[in-house]
Amino acid sequence: MEAMRKIGKLLPGAAMALAVAAVARALEYLEGRLGLHLIGASVIALFIGMILNHFYKPNETTAPGIRFTSKKILKFAIILLGASLNITTVLTVGRFSLTVMVFTLATCFGLGYFIGRALGLNWKTSSLINAGTGICGGSAIAAIAPVIDASDMDVAYGMSATFLFDMVMILVFPLLGRKLGLSDAAFGLWAGTAVNDTSSVVATGYAFSEAAGDFAAMVKLTRTLAIIPTVLVFAAISMHLKKKAAGAGTVQVRMRSVFPWFILGFLALSGLRSLGLIPAEVAGVFKTVSKFLMVCALAAIGLNTSFAKLCKSGAKPMLHGFIISLLVVLVAIAVEYALGIAPGGVIG
Repeated sequence: MEAMRKIGKLLPGAAMALAVAAVARALEYLEGRLGLHLIGASVIALFIGMILNHFYKPNETTAPGIRFTSKKILKFAIILLGASLNITTVLTVGRFSLTVMVFTLATCFGLGYFIGRALGLNWKTSSLINAGTGICGGSAIAAIAPVIDASDMDVAYGMSATFLFDMVMILVFPLLGRKLGLSDAAFGLWAGTAVNDTSSVVATGYAFSEAAGDFAAMVKLTRTLAIIPTVLVFAAISMHLKKKAAGAGTVQVRMRSVFPWFILGFLALSGLRSLGLIPAEVAGVFKTVSKFLMVCALAAIGLNTSFAKLCKSGAKPMLHGFIISLLVVLVAIAVEYALGIAPGGVIG
């Protein structure tokens, strides 16, 4: 009886997030039918949610379900995402792509930290922008946010900053690639390591050529695996900061209290998929469910985020996102030239 009462309390807010997610997926589908593929459903859901928040704030009836969807459902979506990540893909894309990724990740989390401090940003907002730019847009932001106790506003900043730059890259990248005379493999590696969100990577790659699109998607999948060590590192940072805030000898903060237990589920499914114990068909279903639940979670975050507050202090996060994204683009292509991949090299 108690369980039913708790579920009933969560239903109104969860239903709102579900409805927004369904609309976002429908708009993404219509966009695809028009041959655009510009904006992913997660970003659409986030902005629809923020628009609704302007007119209808979460109340006692809807707030519990919205909060549950943005936190718990988000973690479950990340767990299911593991089934789509085959660790052996790392070996397929080769040492060149991994080398480029090492440099781009170092740029994001190294220079990104100092850029965030110079702009006076909250470290959580800065970290989410760096992770979204360096790893895989919304998925990385979603995975790291609960580990560092990021607010919905932090998540909204991170998503918005990476999304805006992606929109520019979809249009500009293919033009730059042709101007530089890049091969399909060189362009696919560039797009796969420098563009953020998965849908944007795919759109950018296929705008250049089918071969470039296929390779960009494979590189992006490998890049997503960086979620695992990144989440663990941020869990350790979070523990350190909590200990520091509590004061020496006052409160003991244990690793198990801040450890992202959901990442074990992510790792388990990823391992099973790599061993071939999860059939491709089942992995496809898990990935589809994961993507939709992530859209629901982003819809909930939007429903809980004030667009007015976001705009009021949003210039610095957007600037941070632009600077770090531009640096990643330049570093990625510079490393390709240094390795002899660009302009017309073959990867293997």
